[in-house]
Amino acid sequence: MEQHSQQFLDNASTALADAGGVAQRDIMALFAPLLRDAAVEGFGNFEALRQHVKRVRQHSLDNLDYYLARFELEATNNGNQVHYAETAEDLNSIVLDICQQHGARKIAKGKSMVTEETGLNDYLQRGGLDVLETDLGEYIIQQAGETPSHIVGPALHKTREQIRDLFLERHDLGERELDSIGELVGEARQVLREHFLQAEVGIIGSNALIAENGYSMLITNEGNGDLCANLPKVLIICTTLDRVLPRGEDATAIQRLLARSATGQPHTCYTSFYSGPRREQDADGPLETHFVLLDNRRTDILASDYRDMLRCIRCGACLNHCPIFAASGGHAYGWVYPGPMGSVLTPLLTSLEESSALPNACTSCGRCAEVCPSDIPLPDLLRDLRHEESARGLTAPAWRYGLRAHAWLAARPGLYHRLTGVAINLLHRFGKRSGAFSKLPFASGWTSKRDFPAPAGKTFMQQYRQRSQADE
Repeated sequence: MEQHSQQFLDNASTALADAGGVAQRDIMALFAPLLRDAAVEGFGNFEALRQHVKRVRQHSLDNLDYYLARFELEATNNGNQVHYAETAEDLNSIVLDICQQHGARKIAKGKSMVTEETGLNDYLQRGGLDVLETDLGEYIIQQAGETPSHIVGPALHKTREQIRDLFLERHDLGERELDSIGELVGEARQVLREHFLQAEVGIIGSNALIAENGYSMLITNEGNGDLCANLPKVLIICTTLDRVLPRGEDATAIQRLLARSATGQPHTCYTSFYSGPRREQDADGPLETHFVLLDNRRTDILASDYRDMLRCIRCGACLNHCPIFAASGGHAYGWVYPGPMGSVLTPLLTSLEESSALPNACTSCGRCAEVCPSDIPLPDLLRDLRHEESARGLTAPAWRYGLRAHAWLAARPGLYHRLTGVAINLLHRFGKRSGAFSKLPFASGWTSKRDFPAPAGKTFMQQYRQRSQADE
C-alpha cells in the first residue's frame, strides 16, 4: 500500500470538508464508546482480565524466540508448513509461489491487516491471479478501489447510498431494487458464494498463534474466514511473529477482551481454531495449509523502547475514542494503520522521516490509553516519537526555534510575564473594537478556519494578583 502519511494535514483538511464523512464519523464517535462502556460494565472483572492479557502478551514477547520455535514444531507436527518472511516483499513472494505451485487462478481472501501492510492483493493480481476480498467491508472498498478507513470497519466511511450505487455499477445482475441493508447484503452474498466455490486457494489472517498445540485463532463476525479456510484446497494463513501466545486459554482471554473493546459485543459471531490440513476422518478442510509469519521490522521494535506497541491486539478501541481520528478519519493517516495505534506503528514499520506528521496528530487527552485492552501507554509512545523527531531535526525549523525560544523565556519567569503582559495588552487594544482577529501573525493555523478572540487585556497572572490583593 502506497504511503502518504506526511500529507496528514492536507488529508485531514480534505476529510473535514466532506460533510457526509464528518457525519459518519460523528455517529461512530458517539456510539462506539457507549457500546464499549456498556460491554465493559456488564463484564464485571474487565480490568483484571485486561491486566492478565497485558502480562501474557508481555511474557510472550519477552520469550518470543522460545514460543515461535514451539509453535513451529507443533504446527509442523499437525501437517502444516511454516514460512518466515523478513520483509513485505518476502511474504508476497512466498504466497505467490504457493499459489503458482498449485496452478491457482482464483483466491478467496479473508480480512487481514498484514496483507494490507504488504500490498499482497496488488502483487497477486500483477501475477495474474483473481483475488477477491470476502469480508463485506473489505469487499466494498475493493470494488470501490479504495483502502480501509478503520481496522475493524474498513468501509466505515461509506454510506448505504454509496454502496447501493457501487453494487449497481459493479454487479451485472440486471434491474433490481437495492434500497435496504438486507438487499445489499444478499447481493454481496450471492456474488461471493460463487467465488468461494471456485477458489483454489484461501488466504486468511490470525488473531493468535497458540504455541502449545500449533493452532491459529481467527475472530470474525461474518463467517467468511471459515469459508476461505475450508472450501479451497489450499489454505494460507498470513500473520506476524508477535501474534504467538503460550496457551489456548491465553487466546480466548484476548477474544473476550477484543470483542468488547472493538464493537461492544460479549463475543464475536465466529471464533475459529485451525489446526492444519484435512485428516482422513475429516469431512472437509484444506488439503494443504501454510503459515507465513512476517517480521517487517517487528524484531527491531521488540529491541527498542517502543516494544510495548507489540502488545496491540488490533481491536480499534483507540481509534473509536480518539478526537483526532473522529475529526479526520482513517484515510488522513496515509497508510494501513490509522488512529493512535497507527501514529505509533507507522513510523516504526516504515520510517519516522516518511511519517513524522503522525506523532503530532494527538491532543494528549489520554483516552486511547484508558481504553486499550493491552494497557499500551500510547500517549507516552507518541511523546517519545515527538522527542525523537526533534532530536533528529525532523520538525520544521520555525517549530524548533519557537520551542527553544519558549524554553529560554520559561526559564526566566520575570521576563516571560512582562513580555506576555505587553503582548496581551497590545492584542486587546487592536482587537477590542471587533472582539476578534481574522488574521494574526504566527497563528494562521487558527485564523485560516476561525477568528482568534481578542484577549481581555490582562494575563491570568495579572488578574490573579489583582484579585488576591482585593481579597486581602
